[in-house]
Amino acid sequence: MNISGDIRYIGVNDHDLDLFEGQYVVPGGMAYNSYVILDEKTAVLDSVDARFGEEWLANLADALEGRKPDYLIVQHMEPDHSANIIRFLEVYPEAAVVSSAKSFQMMKNFYGTDLSGRPRLIVTDGMELTLGRRTLTFITAPMVHWPEVIFTYDAQDQVLFSADAFGKFGALDYDDPEGWACEARRYYFGIVGKYGAQVQAVLKKLSGLKIGTICPLHGPVLNENLSYYLDTYQTWSSYGTESEGVVINYTSVYGHTREAAELLADLLKKRGCPKVAVNDLARCDMPEAVEDTFRYGRAVFATTTYNADLFPFMKTFIEHLTERNWQNKTVGLIENGSWAPTAAKNMKALLEESKNLTFLEPVVRITSALNADSRAQLEALADALTASPSA
Repeated sequence: MNISGDIRYIGVNDHDLDLFEGQYVVPGGMAYNSYVILDEKTAVLDSVDARFGEEWLANLADALEGRKPDYLIVQHMEPDHSANIIRFLEVYPEAAVVSSAKSFQMMKNFYGTDLSGRPRLIVTDGMELTLGRRTLTFITAPMVHWPEVIFTYDAQDQVLFSADAFGKFGALDYDDPEGWACEARRYYFGIVGKYGAQVQAVLKKLSGLKIGTICPLHGPVLNENLSYYLDTYQTWSSYGTESEGVVINYTSVYGHTREAAELLADLLKKRGCPKVAVNDLARCDMPEAVEDTFRYGRAVFATTTYNADLFPFMKTFIEHLTERNWQNKTVGLIENGSWAPTAAKNMKALLEESKNLTFLEPVVRITSALNADSRAQLEALADALTASPSA
């Protein structure tokens, strides 16, 4: 694949991976992207997962057509991108490694050497590297989503090499029926979501650049309608509302809390709510529920009291949200308890770790099973959810 006349794609697709980073299901596989720039001097940007080292080196050799690379630019040190640094240097020992100071420290931790005895270039924010006709500019992007990350910008072809930013789940040959946003959203909030302030900082750095193509380390190369991707990252990183609607996240032991969640969903739809998403936290893919709960401006949490606390899946789910800085939302609560309901109080206590939440009344209380009173409370909560703008 040619990104431009002088920039080639040399990455690989992984269809064997079941869990990305040990926790995210990837039914569409995963892409590990790598690029090479052919100029008077030649630069390779990142490597791939260790299992694909031979394939990557073969792709690189094909793209080089007999040339020798002058530089290996390491933008990110996660092993799915850095695992073949040493193998690369065994094949191309004269190449210099270009990266941040923190990356070289991490290389010693991962691979036993910081490469201090061989050609290397430690880059800082705004530093430039001339390859010939083009000059690359390095942009530090700490905590997007590791501290050592750098982006690389080629002004000549207006290409931004964005490390993990703007990436998504899915191999490049996976025909994703939902397009970019769904798996990019699940990827972003699962992996980068905690670091909204840092993403905002790097977006500010990018705002003055002319960008015609974004080349991430996962997912497709983006070269059309780039304002959409940049604006979407702006919304995600500022914890804004991406889509108007309500997400209902519930757990249920004997089906009564599920019945309440489903009844509330029906009531919201009858009131014209533009979108209602319902997640059974014990059975759904929890990162997808996290994705929904960041996406919509209003969220309902419905669960049972369990050991005088919360049903475990709900407790874990709320922790997933708060550790990712979930904020700026309108919240409804539904609790169930047969003799001493405490779920609403406990959910609210956990959620108060988040900023700028508006809690709606009424808090719906179910005592074992729905009755006329709790049904009336659900009607009132549906009214409040559809009357209230997103927080």
